[in-house]
Amino acid sequence: MAKIAILERKCDGCGLCAGVCPFGAIEIAGGLAQINGGCKNCATCVKACPKQAIIKLETKTVQVDKTKWRGILVFAEVSAGKLHPVSTELIGKALELAAPLNYEVNAAVVGENIAESAEELRHFGVRTVYAYDDKALYGFKADAWAACVEDTIRLTKPSVVLVGSTLVGRSLAPRLATRFHTGLTADCTQLVLRPDSDLVQIRPAFGGNIMAQIVTQNTRPQFATVRYKVMDAPVRRSEASGEIVYRPIPKGAYDSKIKLLSSQAIPPKKSISDAEVLVVGGRGLKKQQDLEMIRELALLLGGDWAVSRPLVEKGWAGNERQIGLSGRTVRPRLIITFGVSGAIQFASCMNMSEYIVSVNTDPDAPIFNVAHTAVVGDLYEILPELISTLKEGSHERI
Repeated sequence: MAKIAILERKCDGCGLCAGVCPFGAIEIAGGLAQINGGCKNCATCVKACPKQAIIKLETKTVQVDKTKWRGILVFAEVSAGKLHPVSTELIGKALELAAPLNYEVNAAVVGENIAESAEELRHFGVRTVYAYDDKALYGFKADAWAACVEDTIRLTKPSVVLVGSTLVGRSLAPRLATRFHTGLTADCTQLVLRPDSDLVQIRPAFGGNIMAQIVTQNTRPQFATVRYKVMDAPVRRSEASGEIVYRPIPKGAYDSKIKLLSSQAIPPKKSISDAEVLVVGGRGLKKQQDLEMIRELALLLGGDWAVSRPLVEKGWAGNERQIGLSGRTVRPRLIITFGVSGAIQFASCMNMSEYIVSVNTDPDAPIFNVAHTAVVGDLYEILPELISTLKEGSHERI
């Protein structure tokens, strides 16, 4: 990589370099030339400086030997004594990515009394389950858990490490990436593994206005977190395969700075992420009371209701009802949206639904790009009629 640098001992602040820079990337401050973020390394200033106070540095990027890093490791999170569903979804994606490169898929599981969860992982096709089971790991102690997963990574040298975008995963993954001086891409919606083992990590960026493709080319392992309900979980096999390896607890786990004084279980709550049928209201709703129609239709269909971000910002619903990057990712069998424009922040968190029906007055609404059935019309005409039809019991007319 090239970089333009100023030799301050030679610079007299004449300003000639600033005048010739085609990108306006040089400023004179305090009697010295300074380079800002607009620099494109064109080196025009290097040739123009009469004092030879500007130089072009060539830096060498240290690259890891990718052949020494093989396979995919999934961090399998245990929540309330059971495997979090995102763990099996990640295993399903890992198996898909690993097949063309003939990679092994392994899992790491951490906590206290996790033998049952470790055994359950053997029914989803992983080669080896590395288990860390100790009372010192009770409760989520980020530093202690990171020490355990780090131990697995150093032992197996995986090319890719997948972690769920849960409260635990979002705390654990950055700690691990820092320990290995490598990259981490959060909240990925798609993953592609190239033949050279580079992982293309795709996620919404710039407020959801683009889908960025991020690649960690020079370091290993490659860390990515993925939201629940984004990937497909594999079918649970009746026969267990692979093996469980119980690893000794690393010293770092016993030296945890976190002390758990007490804990209290959070009462289980219904989540829109688990709904089989969802009815969604968007910006097209004129007043908060109109959400009652959304709720009523959801009840008639035996499902749940949700909203897009604008309605949360208006205070009409809580964040737990929001579909989107700052809300929930959903994947129901049926989703019906009313007055939702379908910005990428919303669409990327529901476009894997089995069947999508969208109602909007704008024929060019982005939501129609992902909908299986697009209805151009006024929700205030269609929604009441749909509710009336269902109440009459004439389901065959829908």
